[in-house]
Amino acid sequence: MKKNLLITTYGCQMNVYDSQRMSDILKPLGYQATTDPADADMVILNTCHIREKATEKVFSELGRLRAHKNKRAKNGKDTIIAVAGCVAQAEGAEITRRAKYVDMVFGPQTYHELPQMIAELTRSRDTTDGPGRGILNVEFPSEEKFDFLPEVTAPNGPSAFLTIQEGCDKFCHFCCVPYTRGAEYSRSSKSIIEEALKLVDLGAKDITLLGQNVNAYHGKNLTETGEMGLGQLMYELSKINGLERIRYTTSHPRDVDEELIQAHTIEKVMPFLHLPVQSGSDKILKAMNRKHTAQWYLEIIDRLKAVRPGMAFSSDFIVGYPGENRKDFEDTLSLVNAVKYALCYSFTYSKRPGTPAATADFQISEEEKVERLAILQDLLYKQQTEFNESKIGTIQPVLFERLGRKEGQIIGKTPHVQSVHVTGNPRLIGQIIDVDIKGATQNSLNGTINII
Repeated sequence: MKKNLLITTYGCQMNVYDSQRMSDILKPLGYQATTDPADADMVILNTCHIREKATEKVFSELGRLRAHKNKRAKNGKDTIIAVAGCVAQAEGAEITRRAKYVDMVFGPQTYHELPQMIAELTRSRDTTDGPGRGILNVEFPSEEKFDFLPEVTAPNGPSAFLTIQEGCDKFCHFCCVPYTRGAEYSRSSKSIIEEALKLVDLGAKDITLLGQNVNAYHGKNLTETGEMGLGQLMYELSKINGLERIRYTTSHPRDVDEELIQAHTIEKVMPFLHLPVQSGSDKILKAMNRKHTAQWYLEIIDRLKAVRPGMAFSSDFIVGYPGENRKDFEDTLSLVNAVKYALCYSFTYSKRPGTPAATADFQISEEEKVERLAILQDLLYKQQTEFNESKIGTIQPVLFERLGRKEGQIIGKTPHVQSVHVTGNPRLIGQIIDVDIKGATQNSLNGTINII
């Protein structure tokens, strides 16, 4: 019997990947996608715990879902409500206490057990007069979930995500990832290449390799006799016919080695890297437990630029970290001016429960954090606009991915992940076509193509 499944995804690209894999797991049970919560037999909130008040946002959404669940119940229909992901991992007991109508709570390392959890929930309901007891599964199982996942069924268009590594051992003092995703684990290169081949067979031309600390990858090599790093893995992936573009995210500067730097000479590896630094102040980097200096970071940037002309970068910045003074903030501005980023993500510091920074001395006032963020973002947006404008008058190879909002418009992305809007035939979606760039804004490019 067909059942309707709604998965709402928050946060990072790894959650996007996880949501797709949950859909793959549930398809053999008869679940098909819907976008209407009022029509869903099962709703999964795949949550992120990075930003402030993430838990409260989940409870707010759960309140809306409860209304749908109650309405369907009056018509004799059941709705399974599940909370997955990092909020589930960190706040599972609190969710089950505050929202007893939630049927399942499970962390990012246990979603491969979804069929068993649904079966257990069903048995519980069949043997009680009430709704039965809910499922709480936030363990870190000894078996690796990737060994139990079904074959992928479809990528999200010509671009696809592929998780190769999970967890983090760096323990940055502001970050909850080690506590919600666990220790670093790398998949075998054989399983990664098999999944990449399947994605390409399904139409993917651009694959982004994912990990909480993706360049810490050290999976077993193809013969299972030793380990290979990310650089060697990308070399193996570049041999796949039909795979045109390889990317990876998110990286930690401490794990950028010479092999990885040299991998950027591979034509299929895109000349764009997201390399978070968080601050330009050595004092703040030490307080964050980042295990590198600003100079270390800048040297990595220079080495990558040397092996790959046209290399561009994005980064993450946290403003107003505990103890950050004006000089520390100015050091961040100096680093930004030295790198000249193509794209950046910047935030004011927000406390994450259970992290060392949450109880650190010298917390910065919200007013000061907001003021500094505005200054930093003005500089970052200026650099982003300048980078985009530098492409005017050039020919860019664009992988077209989807229709635009305007009639006759299609949208794709350059090797530097810039969105490009053109007037073109929808049949070009899934193809890489040269585009003459005519204009640029802070967020996108526009141009013309010769094929109509």
